[in-house]
Amino acid sequence: MAVEAALARAPYASAPGSSRGRLYPEPVSATRNAFRRDCDRIIHATAFRRLAHKTQVFVFHEGDHFRTRLTHTLEVAQIARSLARALGLDEDLAEALALAHDLGHPPFGHAGERALDRCLAACGGFDHNAQTLRVVTALERRYPAFDGLNLSWETLEGLVKHNGPLTLRDGSPSEPYRERGLPYAIAVYNNMQDLQLWSFASAEAQVAAIADDIAYDAHDIDDGLRAGLFVLEDLAAVPLIHGILRQIREQHPALDPPRLVHELVRRLITQMIEDVIAETSGRVRALAPRSADDVRRAQQPVAGFSKGMAEADRAIKGFLYPRMYRHSRIMHIMDEAERRVCALFARYLQHPDDMPAEWARVPEGGDEAARLRHVADFIAGMTDRYALMEHARLFDSTPELR
Repeated sequence: MAVEAALARAPYASAPGSSRGRLYPEPVSATRNAFRRDCDRIIHATAFRRLAHKTQVFVFHEGDHFRTRLTHTLEVAQIARSLARALGLDEDLAEALALAHDLGHPPFGHAGERALDRCLAACGGFDHNAQTLRVVTALERRYPAFDGLNLSWETLEGLVKHNGPLTLRDGSPSEPYRERGLPYAIAVYNNMQDLQLWSFASAEAQVAAIADDIAYDAHDIDDGLRAGLFVLEDLAAVPLIHGILRQIREQHPALDPPRLVHELVRRLITQMIEDVIAETSGRVRALAPRSADDVRRAQQPVAGFSKGMAEADRAIKGFLYPRMYRHSRIMHIMDEAERRVCALFARYLQHPDDMPAEWARVPEGGDEAARLRHVADFIAGMTDRYALMEHARLFDSTPELR
């Protein structure tokens, strides 16, 4: 299916001129629509700049060629725009959601998240998706009239619900949140501005979410090969990868390994994008939505992989999980990183004056949960490098993460 030409705007696309607005009303921009304005605010946010020095899989000092949270985010944004353009959706909203989706990640990737989750066990744990909402609605302090970025309702909704509804229609938590309840930041914000947690998000949010899957499937393969965690012959056991490699070798038998890997990644992304376009187009024809709200009220996502590609996606993740994410080299570094984060958390909780002046004044009133979350907010905003510098400043020994 050709994807070069943009389709006319779909009737179920989100329309910036019909946005449900912002929590704090602002004058309309003379030069930018609501969703483009959201993109620009995200790009200029402090939390966005920090993504350049936050772990995707490999800690910053392991090499300049591995993905960081920022490069991953930009790759997700490119794929999200491609999908939105081909499906007649709003490209700016898809881009805004892609640009912001990882703003809540702490240092050291999922290792930092696991550490903060343990540190906050007494008050609901830590969820990077909820932290993203907290960053864009409270922690960014750039404007005189409000905290946060005051993003449009559609962008906030998409950030919170990119993996699907969080509650049932009666407001009770859906399956992933049934045991622990909704993340605190999401529950608090939803009381101020109803994000309709019981419904699906817009089609733009759904394509941004699947763009994330496509990006890290393809690019973690690239980084894993570059790091020597596995070789191309290992990947031949993954059916989709095997087929792509065979095609490349038949067409370019003398291709050198680096170019072969780049061609593999390029073709994998292309096949996944084209599959999403075809599958989503079929679902749309069956549902026949006439508005963005028809997409929200549907019984299943409108955007997704076909059955065959979903199986291929699971096979890729099944390959990467033991050979990359749980590789002994990665796990050793991440275990050490978790200990650093937990040590910093305990130190700041006991000695808040060790934090910078603007953070040293912890919430008063005897609310222990507020104190815990305050320290977690500070640590979650750290880059890998800053977290290691702080650990070295505050503790006698800080072994290298190698």
